[in-house]
Amino acid sequence: MSRPSIWTAANIVTCVRVALIPAWLVLAELTPTPDGLTLSWWQLLVAATFGLLALTDKLDGYLARSRGEVTTFGKFLDPIADKLVVVSALLVLLQWGLVDVWVIVVIVAREFLVSGLRMVVATSGTVIAASRLGKWKTATTMGAIAGLLVVRALPFGPFQALLLVVSDIAMLVAVILTAVSGVDYFMKSRDCLFDEEGDR
Repeated sequence: MSRPSIWTAANIVTCVRVALIPAWLVLAELTPTPDGLTLSWWQLLVAATFGLLALTDKLDGYLARSRGEVTTFGKFLDPIADKLVVVSALLVLLQWGLVDVWVIVVIVAREFLVSGLRMVVATSGTVIAASRLGKWKTATTMGAIAGLLVVRALPFGPFQALLLVVSDIAMLVAVILTAVSGVDYFMKSRDCLFDEEGDR
């Protein structure tokens, strides 16, 4: 009996997303600095391509479920792709002075913590499903990043100032959800952690 191929439609979309991250970084790096007086179409292109990268997460998930092609490879690569997209965009925004370094520290620290917990929990054969908090966290973070990328494309004015405030608030909410979802995952994993500690 032949082994099923990992190259499902969903996994191909995920791989394309990972491959496009360096291309997006190059585009963001080479984009001319906006003058703040007129709309920057290049910067708007950076924001739009980030939006496409973010939306492919929904696409590969839909393809995997609708076609019954959920694979172990996809479960492994999809969350990594999401993290690469988010962290890459946050580092670009940090370079442009649109996010503070503590935002990145909180988000990256949470991902390290949750990844470590997943490895520990997996050794006990327990699977902890992704919570709604985690999904809201991802959606809010992506939305906040997209908003800040659009802010940089806009000329100075009331609309840009309003969008900056909204995006900053969304980023703050995303950081809070990041921390809360990390605590939530830890609480769900505590039995496995304590059991293993007690068995030593």
